[in-house]
Amino acid sequence: MSERRRGAERKGRRSEAIAAWYLRLHGWRVLDRRVRCARGEVDLIVRRWRTVAFVEVKWRRDMADLGQAIDAFRLRRVVGAAEALAPRYLRQGDTVRVDVLLLAPGRWPRHIVNASMA
Repeated sequence: MSERRRGAERKGRRSEAIAAWYLRLHGWRVLDRRVRCARGEVDLIVRRWRTVAFVEVKWRRDMADLGQAIDAFRLRRVVGAAEALAPRYLRQGDTVRVDVLLLAPGRWPRHIVNASMA
């Protein structure tokens, strides 16, 4: 693995840790992290009451770049992975959604709820 790739991996893990902390502060319980399947990967799977959210975490150096951090292609991959993984995490009567958490240094995280519907 190249040094650049290792650096990106470290940033990704740190961003996911910050996102998990932020979500826990807002009442979510982290069920799993970095779950892969044939249809893609989900960064965080969280639960609050009867809602399970599959969360894509994106970090950029500044807020302006975050607008392009998640596009339709990436979102479709997360939705596909969520569909494949949902039976593992859902209980009868649960609702499911795909969220995006955008992070940039010196800014509060931007939580896009139900991003797959936006």
